[in-house]
Amino acid sequence: MTVSLIKGETGIRNTAEAPDSPGIFKPTLQPKAAGNYQLVFELKTPTVTDRIVIDQVTVYATLEDAIAALGTAEADDGSITFLKEQAWKIDFQTAKVVEKEIYETIPTSGRWKVSPSDYQTLIATTSGKVNFNSSNLNEGIKVQKGQLLMSVSSAGLTSNNLSAEIRKAKADFDQASLEYERKKQLFESKIVPKSEFEQVEQKYLVAKSTYETLNAGYTSSGKQIVAPFEGYLKSIAVDNGAFVSEGASLVTITSHKTSLLEVQVSPSYATQLQNIHDIYYQNSPNHWSSLKTTQGKVLSVGKEVESDQPLLSVFAEINDVVEMPEGSFTEVQIAFGLSKSAAVIPESALLEDYGNYSVIVELSGESFERRAVRIGRRNGEEVEILDGVQVGEVVVTRGAYQVKMASMSGQAPAHGHEH
Repeated sequence: MTVSLIKGETGIRNTAEAPDSPGIFKPTLQPKAAGNYQLVFELKTPTVTDRIVIDQVTVYATLEDAIAALGTAEADDGSITFLKEQAWKIDFQTAKVVEKEIYETIPTSGRWKVSPSDYQTLIATTSGKVNFNSSNLNEGIKVQKGQLLMSVSSAGLTSNNLSAEIRKAKADFDQASLEYERKKQLFESKIVPKSEFEQVEQKYLVAKSTYETLNAGYTSSGKQIVAPFEGYLKSIAVDNGAFVSEGASLVTITSHKTSLLEVQVSPSYATQLQNIHDIYYQNSPNHWSSLKTTQGKVLSVGKEVESDQPLLSVFAEINDVVEMPEGSFTEVQIAFGLSKSAAVIPESALLEDYGNYSVIVELSGESFERRAVRIGRRNGEEVEILDGVQVGEVVVTRGAYQVKMASMSGQAPAHGHEH
């Protein structure tokens, strides 16, 4: 870091070859005369090059002159000093108070489900013994399209023996095929009538369909059960080695491409549910998202309640990566009605003490102030500020607690993270 103080064609310069501490350079300059100067900072690193020029920097002849021109800082104006050097050692971030549209919301909870179109139950196409293809076939494992999961074998059974049925169907098909080819030639030669040929043709097609159906997916180990698409095993309904009848459920596979969110709401909100604007939800712990930002949609809104179902259900289709397991619950806010323009900050900026809220406001680069605020509506990770801060002011969104502690101890907590 090189800092230069320039007046006209001359000036002074000093270079700090390395930071005094992470991110902090401390080059010093000693001007020789008072006057108006240009102050230039030049930063060069292996990855970053930058140049900052500040014009009209006044250098005073004496400290007394500077105090006379600028005045003195208040001895104790109630502000909190939190140096950049302290901020860079912790997870620290600020954001401006902005004005935006915010809606009234219904705070509730929702449960994650899989869209019915995203899962499929595979059934046994024959009776027999189930043989898993892998010893680690468990619920939750990932499967590929076409992957062999298990087979159902009827070998050794005196009835419903698939192998015997296939051999019989093959014999019937071969016989019908020969008869069909013979009658076809006679029909083309106009020796047999069309009605007789059509009867033979129908018998041939039935025999062909029966044989192909029985033989599909059949190997010497039995009927193969393969994954129809890439996804995860949602459930396994049978044990390895168990006997199943034709039509019995074997496994259920889900793709998790689309998630469903079921939200249950008190019937007292029935009117508001007719004018839903958006639904805010947490697709991963402490991370908010919404239907509008991900192009999801409300599928249905319940209209009736029962004694065993006292709440109204709202189903929404979520086109988002959901990192929470199926069946788990999430915080939900349903936005409804008309919006209003208000001062809004990230919810992470709030400090709460027994139901009272405050924020840390940045007064200058290293000066902060803790200020009580009154909050209003919440839209996911954003909250309306009724009073306490103004649009354009800057609040601390990460590290607010450390700044609060600095006001008590004069330094950031020792457990801050190095960066």
